[in-house]
Amino acid sequence: MNQLEALKQYTTVVVDSSNIESIIKYCPQDATTNPSIILESINLDIYKDLIENAINYARKQGGSKEIKVINASDKVAVDIGTKILKYIPGRISTEIDARISFNTLACINRANKLIGMYEDNGIDRSRVLIKLASTWEGICAARELEKDKIKCNLTLIFSIIQAIAAAEAKAFLISPFVGRVYDWYNSRNLLNPYSVEQDPGVKLIKDIYNYYKNHDYNTIIMGASFRKKDQITALAGCDYLTISPNLLNELRNTHEPLVKNLNIFTNKIFYKSTPILESEFRWEQNQNPMAVEKLSEGIRKFSLDQQQLEIVLSTKI
Repeated sequence: MNQLEALKQYTTVVVDSSNIESIIKYCPQDATTNPSIILESINLDIYKDLIENAINYARKQGGSKEIKVINASDKVAVDIGTKILKYIPGRISTEIDARISFNTLACINRANKLIGMYEDNGIDRSRVLIKLASTWEGICAARELEKDKIKCNLTLIFSIIQAIAAAEAKAFLISPFVGRVYDWYNSRNLLNPYSVEQDPGVKLIKDIYNYYKNHDYNTIIMGASFRKKDQITALAGCDYLTISPNLLNELRNTHEPLVKNLNIFTNKIFYKSTPILESEFRWEQNQNPMAVEKLSEGIRKFSLDQQQLEIVLSTKI
């Protein structure tokens, strides 16, 4: 048994890609996309017809050129998600525009729009996760959306306080970014010598995992953004792991034994009983320089890729 097969015994494997060949090859349960992945996807032959379809859709919707570009962008994301769903048994995660990450109402409105577009494509909302940045505003949006049975993936999680607030909001799933946490510490030479047991991204997942299990939260933990295969194997037993094709391939070609590494123990992290107030959330987040910097950086990067996608579409409208 290779390590990918072994991992699937303990953890739901999700592919972090929109490449259909990779999806077919690794047989994941779910798939995730983001503006960066969508931007790369529009150059793939299998999706080229979707661009023209999105442009035609935007023209029919009318409005200013800016509105047409936004509608075309949303249509591309939804149609790529719809195509991916033909090849997986589970759910697709589709991200809203990162530029509205600090506007709760705008997040809710865009999420409802995307779900409506999926339903127009014949996809039940139960098969879609709306990805929202884990700002206070994004978490508040998730709380309202979950009440309407719109399942949310709260992404760009870098701190335990973000994870707790997401669980209190009853978000369906969270995505802590293991690799980006690792990047922050590694760039400051704080991981020399490196050991996966002391990897701060791995430790973040373990802290969240134990906090959730000790407090009976139902929110799914999906580790994301890996840099090393060892980070993945160290988290065998996490609810979900979303993994890039290159690391899925490395796991498939490795035949060393793999065991479940996540076990529940009494969590020493204490927070007062729910609900966490906005002021408490912002203070605790502010106390974590890594989380502040990486959340801000992640939103900026996704927004830049969204803008690049819109530039491509704008030339065609």
